[in-house]
Amino acid sequence: MILPITLTIAGAAALISIWLSIRVSHLRRLHKVSIGDGGHEGVRTRMRAHANFAETTPIFLILLAAVELARGSPTWLWIVAILFILARLAHPFGMERPAPNALRMGGVAISWLVLLGLAAYAIALPYLEQSGPSITYALSSNVGSTKAS
Repeated sequence: MILPITLTIAGAAALISIWLSIRVSHLRRLHKVSIGDGGHEGVRTRMRAHANFAETTPIFLILLAAVELARGSPTWLWIVAILFILARLAHPFGMERPAPNALRMGGVAISWLVLLGLAAYAIALPYLEQSGPSITYALSSNVGSTKAS
């Protein structure tokens, strides 16, 4: 089964991860830092933005795929998936601004709300969708009788 929503968003997430890596690498080259942050706040900030993305995105993609497989509402899934991607794009820009700021706070809040919504939907979906066949037992009038031929 092809999961178009999950595949599209996973592809977008991979591109964001590459972009975040390039941002870290750029500052590392600029400050001649091979490993770690070299004591530079900007490098540390970009590293944390990338790490935060890497910490939240896998569970989001797992939940997205699970709900999509379980036949969750495609419209709802597209909306929360796009919101998550936009929040994850806003967050690194907010990390580079003085706290508190709307980009960072909004990125975090929307990401958490999306994860919470997907988690709740994943928990509820098996119990909301009772469309499977119910078990019925056929009673035979010949139960226990033996018939000789």
